[in-house]
Amino acid sequence: MALLILDRDGVINQDSASYIRSLEDWIPIPGSIEAIAALSQVGFTIAIATNQSGLSRGYFTIDDLEAIHSTMVRLVEEQGGHIAGVFYCPHHPDEGCECRKPGTGLLSAIEQELGESATDAFFIGDSLKDLQAAQTYGCKPVLVKTGNGISTLQGLQANPTELINADQILVYNNLAEAADAIVMAGSRFL
Repeated sequence: MALLILDRDGVINQDSASYIRSLEDWIPIPGSIEAIAALSQVGFTIAIATNQSGLSRGYFTIDDLEAIHSTMVRLVEEQGGHIAGVFYCPHHPDEGCECRKPGTGLLSAIEQELGESATDAFFIGDSLKDLQAAQTYGCKPVLVKTGNGISTLQGLQANPTELINADQILVYNNLAEAADAIVMAGSRFL
C-alpha cells in the first residue's frame, strides 16, 4: 500500500473564512467523498492532515470536530472506501507548534501511527502551507483549485521562488479530477 495525504477544508469540503464550526457547516465538495473512496479502493492508505485552530480559538469543541470527522469517515465507508486516520493540529498559529502546517509534525504523526512512510506520498492540498509541508517532508505536492487553490496558484505564478520546486507541483481543478488522474495512472504510483 502507498500512503496518500489529504488536507480537509477546501479539498474535501467547502472552506469558510468563518471556520467550519459544526457538522451543519461541513459541506463536502461534489465528488470528493467518491474520490477518496476510489483512491482507497485502488490501494492507497488515506490520511487526513488538517489545521484546526478553531479549537484553540474556542470556535468549536472537540466533540464538534469529532462529529465532522466521524461523518466524513462514514460517508467514505458508504462509498466503499476507508480513511486510515484523521490527524489535526488544534493550536493557534501563534503557539509555534510543530504540527501546524507548514510544519511537518502531522506528517510525522501519520507515519508513526500508520506505520507507512510519507516520503514520496501524494499530498493533496489547496494552500501554500500544504504545499510547503509536502515539499519539506519529501511528499509529492498536488494543488487543487477548490478552496484557496486558485489564489494559491496565482501566488505561485506571481512569485515562483516561494517554493523551491513549484514547477513540480501537479495542479487539478478538484479532488475528483486529481483522484481520476492518479487512479488512471494505476499501479505505478503504488
